[in-house]
Amino acid sequence: MSDDAGIDVGNEAEQDLVTDLSGSRILLVDDNQQNLELIQAYLESLPVEIETARDGVEAIEAIERERPDLILLDVMMPRMSGFEVCQKLKSNTETRDIVVIMVTALHEVADYERAVESGTDDFLSKPVNKLELLTRVRSLLRVALLRRRLDQLMGD
Repeated sequence: MSDDAGIDVGNEAEQDLVTDLSGSRILLVDDNQQNLELIQAYLESLPVEIETARDGVEAIEAIERERPDLILLDVMMPRMSGFEVCQKLKSNTETRDIVVIMVTALHEVADYERAVESGTDDFLSKPVNKLELLTRVRSLLRVALLRRRLDQLMGD
């Protein structure tokens, strides 16, 4: 089957497989246990695996063990801030394609600029809105999975 431009788009079942989120891995990073539990509860409707880390150092260790598809990253944490974690990931060729959504209570323009400079893919403000969280996570996970699929088809 092809669309109007003559591009083979396959059938709906094939397209659903391409954007199926099953088995996707999300890493939640926050030093506040209540925030971790709340976001985890919000995400439980998605068919994803969720891992948590309590600070930036734990996050880096978790990423080295098993690479997530998406990271929800608190900005203000002990030992290593979200800015530092994001900058470290985005400057490494092995991890730069991991989608990072910074979750912040900060509302200063300079904080958003610093997040962009560190390489974040998106932002969520605290308190986190469930609908906004689910919408952004679904959308960015689909993009990440489609990018990976394209890389595989192109021979990486």
